[in-house]
Amino acid sequence: MKNIALSLTALCLATPLLHADDVALMTLSPGKGKPLVTVAMEFFESDAPEHSANFKKLARKSFYKGTAIHRAFPHTLLQFGDPMTRSSDRAKVGTGGPGYTIAPEIHHKHTKGSIAAARLPDKINPARVSNGSQFYVCIDSQPSFDGQYTVFGQVLYGLDALDALSEKAVDTNDYPLERIEVKSIKIMPREVLPPAPDLTKTAAKVKTKHWWQIF
Repeated sequence: MKNIALSLTALCLATPLLHADDVALMTLSPGKGKPLVTVAMEFFESDAPEHSANFKKLARKSFYKGTAIHRAFPHTLLQFGDPMTRSSDRAKVGTGGPGYTIAPEIHHKHTKGSIAAARLPDKINPARVSNGSQFYVCIDSQPSFDGQYTVFGQVLYGLDALDALSEKAVDTNDYPLERIEVKSIKIMPREVLPPAPDLTKTAAKVKTKHWWQIF
């Protein structure tokens, strides 16, 4: 497997705490003409308050809208949150952020569905401060990352859909060739979070092709 270096940039700001029981609903467009993907996320408010508050603040400002998944490793992880992905120029993708970093809050392990902040490597970032906007989702547990990156949330539902997206073809920088765009990330009270999509109903709507239609 490729050596995964989770990198990114920036300068440090604290963010105010917001409602502790808020969750996030992310909507992704996996390609032209394809059904939207929804992913629900919760936050580890007590163990990563600054990261949780910062994510909510950026989401409420629509910072993530129009950005794209810029790193994909099959059945391993997906990386999000670089404003440079709004441009068609791929050269600087992976280096963007909001212009500040966040002090580490390293407490949780990288279990299946963990959401963590990306950062520059130890050689140039020994304090392990996090990029102000870039984050990644663990499709499966990643124990080799434990103690190195701030895990600040967990996927509530939609992980199977993210797993499918992680299989997309990528370029030499692990950037998906087909754009997977963030349409929105909405912050809302947990009690109004929509239920997980019924995948059995979705599958039932897909018309089954007969053998003579396949060729």
